[in-house]
Amino acid sequence: MTIDARSLLPIGEQAVQIASEIIRTKAPGIVTAKGDRDMATEVDYAVEHAVREFLARETPEIGFLGEEEGGSRLGDGLMWALDPVDGTANFLHGIPLCGVSLGLVDKDAPTLGVIDLPFLNLRYAAAEEAGAAVNGSAIQVGDARDLRSAIVAIGDYAVGENAEERNRPRFALTEELAGRVQRIRMFGSAAIDLAWVAHGRIDAAIMLSNNPWDTAAGVIIAREAGATVIDLDGSPHSMTAQATIAASPKLVADLVELITEARKAGMFDRKIAE
Repeated sequence: MTIDARSLLPIGEQAVQIASEIIRTKAPGIVTAKGDRDMATEVDYAVEHAVREFLARETPEIGFLGEEEGGSRLGDGLMWALDPVDGTANFLHGIPLCGVSLGLVDKDAPTLGVIDLPFLNLRYAAAEEAGAAVNGSAIQVGDARDLRSAIVAIGDYAVGENAEERNRPRFALTEELAGRVQRIRMFGSAAIDLAWVAHGRIDAAIMLSNNPWDTAAGVIIAREAGATVIDLDGSPHSMTAQATIAASPKLVADLVELITEARKAGMFDRKIAE
């Protein structure tokens, strides 16, 4: 199936508007444990149900994958990928760094993305070859030229099974970055990490993970704003990549070098993103 992603952007924005209104107006409600220190709220499920139903009506020919209840398999053509509340722990604690992330994936690459941060009144949107915008105004990545002047966001540390083992490379990476960048930030939301690279609020984001619902929207928004998005080894990022690294193009070579050095020192293995 061939569809111009730009033609679906209004539908994506409508879906995210539905989600944002639920997040803004409903209390978290009952919390369901998904594992060690991992959870979903009633709002997560309410958003996913509402968006799934809306998109099924508007685009019945396109698959759907939600974080909470799954759906179509990746690789079956076009598919919507939704994180109903990205930053659930923040949402539960009243921290406004959370929102909804909706991407359209074509095979293993995102072609459209909308991220809404309802408590910050920010909506990011992009479609392939159409640029990226926040609240309707065009955005682009920052112009940091070296790591010493860069603010770099890192993804959450792992929880759940084998968390201690999976966190060793994360702790090591944090230590390496701490000695080389201006500041490190951990916002607790992959959508915010990627959107703020696109917006120039931060200069790079490094996540040693890559779930389609977490990254699809943010990756296309970052790319359309001029960011380079790569996997752990420096190859182009896809939905099947091991990690998600987005940065101003001038920083990519230094970041790849830093990560390569860390990997040679035995700090990384192929299990970190599982």
